[in-house]
Amino acid sequence: MGLKGGFGLDPYSVHIQGLSYAIHHFHYDFGDAFFKQYGQGILEHGTFHADVSLDKRETFIEATFQIQGNARLVCDRSLDEYDQPMAITRKIIFKFGDEDKEISEDVLMIHRNTDTLKFGQYLFEFIGLEVPMKKLHPRFQDEQEAEGIVYTSGNEKGNDPRWDALKKLKN
Repeated sequence: MGLKGGFGLDPYSVHIQGLSYAIHHFHYDFGDAFFKQYGQGILEHGTFHADVSLDKRETFIEATFQIQGNARLVCDRSLDEYDQPMAITRKIIFKFGDEDKEISEDVLMIHRNTDTLKFGQYLFEFIGLEVPMKKLHPRFQDEQEAEGIVYTSGNEKGNDPRWDALKKLKN
């Protein structure tokens, strides 16, 4: 069964009470309006498609998120905008229990009477986690590998006198 969104609710929600014990597929297309709704700062622009499959069982639901798209980022070096392609796969297990609580990063307990799962915040967080700490325009990608090189002062045969002075302080 392929559905777009969830039954008239928040467009990123799924009504789980009526789902049979089977695998169900949901599809979401989202962009800038989504990022404005779920929070700005890390990411404000992009276009994405997400396929979410829910494997509903008696005691839990396994949700698999497959997200693909492009995040519009600003290069830290040149301040030019560029598209950062992303392909993300994540799983969350929702266990039925007596309360709502996080068991681990990818296992959540939800009350057995929960009728709706809201995926918007999860989609936002999964994409946000993929945003690189150092955002570099693709034209700088080759230079990124050279950043780890340590340059010497040209005084390779002898010791740098500044280091000799520091070594004396150490002793």
